[in-house]
Amino acid sequence: MSAVVIDDQTLRGLLKEALIEVMQERPELLSAVLAEAMEEVGLAEAIRQGAQTATVAKSTVLKALE
Repeated sequence: MSAVVIDDQTLRGLLKEALIEVMQERPELLSAVLAEAMEEVGLAEAIRQGAQTATVAKSTVLKALE
C-alpha cells in the first residue's frame, strides 16, 4: 500500500471543511464530543489534585457519605 503525503495547509483545509460540515449537519455530535472532552479534562484534573493530597481511609469516606 502506498502512503499519501499531504502538506500542512491542505490538511488544515480538509479538517476545517470536515468540522464545518459536522457543525452544519450533526451539531448534536459536536456537542457530545465537546462535552466528553470537557469531562475528560475535569477527570484528569481531579486525578492530578488527588495525587497531591493525603490518603483517607475507606471508612472515613463511607462515613462522610452517610
